[in-house]
Amino acid sequence: MLLSICARALLRLNSAFASAILLLASVPALAQELTLTDALSRVAHADPSVAVAAAQREAADAAIRQADIKPQDVVTVEVEDLARTGPYTPVIGTQATAWYERTWERGGKREARVSAARSDRDVTEQRSRLRQLDILAQVQVAWVEAMTAQAEIPIMLERLALAQRLEREVARRVDRALDPLFALERARTAVAQARIAYEQAIEQARIERASLAAWWGEGPDFKLDTTAFSGVTQSTAGDAEPVDLILLDAERDAAQARARLAETNGAIDPTLRAGLRYYGEGQGSGVSIVVGGAIPLGGRHAQRGNVERAEAERRVAEAEIAVMRVQTKRETDRLRAVRAAALTEIRRIDDAVLPSAERAVVLVRDGYSRGGTAFTFLEVAQAQQALIDAYDRRVSLLRQYHLDGARLDRLTGRHASLLTSAEKR
Repeated sequence: MLLSICARALLRLNSAFASAILLLASVPALAQELTLTDALSRVAHADPSVAVAAAQREAADAAIRQADIKPQDVVTVEVEDLARTGPYTPVIGTQATAWYERTWERGGKREARVSAARSDRDVTEQRSRLRQLDILAQVQVAWVEAMTAQAEIPIMLERLALAQRLEREVARRVDRALDPLFALERARTAVAQARIAYEQAIEQARIERASLAAWWGEGPDFKLDTTAFSGVTQSTAGDAEPVDLILLDAERDAAQARARLAETNGAIDPTLRAGLRYYGEGQGSGVSIVVGGAIPLGGRHAQRGNVERAEAERRVAEAEIAVMRVQTKRETDRLRAVRAAALTEIRRIDDAVLPSAERAVVLVRDGYSRGGTAFTFLEVAQAQQALIDAYDRRVSLLRQYHLDGARLDRLTGRHASLLTSAEKR
């Protein structure tokens, strides 16, 4: 539709001016035609947060390995009576004991630590993915704004062509004394305004392309694939699980793992030790075997607060999941309904409004050009403005349709596969 507008407008311009306009509107011939998927893929691979996520994953893996380490055995040496009063020398009266000590973990503590560390890693990974999806959503919005600015160019070109044709017709009528001279000045003013609007549309499109390309560190010398912008269709995809719920699920699992770890920490871990004691008593010196042990008291009572806190965190996570599911369902339903309404209006504009407005312009302009008094300059200008307004309304609806689509894609994680490919690079 927008390309046909541009083609009709170019046919109405004289060849010299049309060549100049094309020179202003064109981008380098070798520039690549960019789609939304191309833009998102470039950002996914250029995003520095990918390296951040990789480093966080390595740290989480190290925490898992550390959690799998059992309590270290301990070797101690004790020296007694190294210096004392009386008829004893430091060597003869000294006693030394070498201990070997080991603690046995009970209740599945090590398995619980590993499970908690893995759950924390899952939470970290999901937060990183959501942060990257937020970035892709911002890029998608920038793509929509660039496409909207690009779509305004042929509309402004159509406006300029209509204004120039009206100027020529008014000039003929002024020469035939059918219209006053000020009508020609009004027509020339309309041409000047239309030319300014067209040049501003070209510059705005360049600015929006530059803003989009800044996400992956390049310049605005590329073309945009307008197919996905103007050729819209209503999505028939079913309900998708919101990606934010995946994070909440991970946080709930982490809370459960912490609760299990707190419970296991209440189990009593016995510590046993054995050693050799040396007695330095002159001719009566010797060695003896020494054994001992320790059992903590009140283990489960000491961990009661940690268990209760972890259980409360788990309940909080489950409640947040329920709230998030309801809110996301409400938001996705609203976005789908708004997009369906916009698509319906776009189709009605294409089927009824634009053809009627174009016929009105032709009829009023033809009647005005025949030199009669049935139509005035104001009526021709109003008919042309109604046509331009219909085009603008269509572009505005397309813009909102795709902005709502960007929000919907973020909620459902539609572009998550691009993150997976970027992580594998």
